[in-house]
Amino acid sequence: MRILLTNDDGIQAHGLRVLFKVFKEAGHEVHCVAPVTEQSAVGHAVTIAMPLRVKEFKENGFRGHGVYGTPVDCVKLALSALLPDKPDLVVSGINAGANVGVDLLYSGTVSAATEGAFMGFPALAVSYDDFNHAGLTDEHGRYVVDMAERLPLGDLPHKCVLNLNFPPRPMAECKELRICRHTSAMWEDWYDERKDPRGRPYYWLTGVIPSEKVSADTDRALLTAGHVTLTPLRFDFTDYELITSLGGSLG
Repeated sequence: MRILLTNDDGIQAHGLRVLFKVFKEAGHEVHCVAPVTEQSAVGHAVTIAMPLRVKEFKENGFRGHGVYGTPVDCVKLALSALLPDKPDLVVSGINAGANVGVDLLYSGTVSAATEGAFMGFPALAVSYDDFNHAGLTDEHGRYVVDMAERLPLGDLPHKCVLNLNFPPRPMAECKELRICRHTSAMWEDWYDERKDPRGRPYYWLTGVIPSEKVSADTDRALLTAGHVTLTPLRFDFTDYELITSLGGSLG
């Protein structure tokens, strides 16, 4: 297969380099176009007020294009200008930190895959449920390769994104794959107020998804229980029931 590989953690991130290595080892053609700097939680942002610059990265068998822009910029630029041929699959990841529930709206990882799907290509977003990538190995990457090779790419719905998450444990200790819905439970956020060396305040966002609000059959609960999770996503925000209701009231 011809793979377009991207992420939101940056072109030098461990998770992206793992995927590049294992896809190449499996004999696939890999084109990497990813942000030069970390772009976590930028969502579906697109750069329109300044030019996009590209830097080529070559080291230790790796080759890719770093873009001074967002993950969505990377996918749009790759598919419109940089790639000599169209890919069979767009893969975004492996992200440091899970992408479950409402994270799907914030995530640059998922947004990059979504842009690939919007442009007409099968897309897979991949994340690891730990901000520390130390436990992420080639075995996780090979699991992604195996899934990509077995996906019925020609039969996936138009504009479909597959969202894959790994629990923070060795691949041999992961429980079986569960195909599931995403949780509707929301983050409960707060800001830590801290002081810089000059005594001025600054604020750091933190928060939790309360476990008691997470349904047992959703991605967050299953991932916490040690399962690999896969959630098929579609991005149609229309409230069809409300169309009918408003049509009766306002039509």
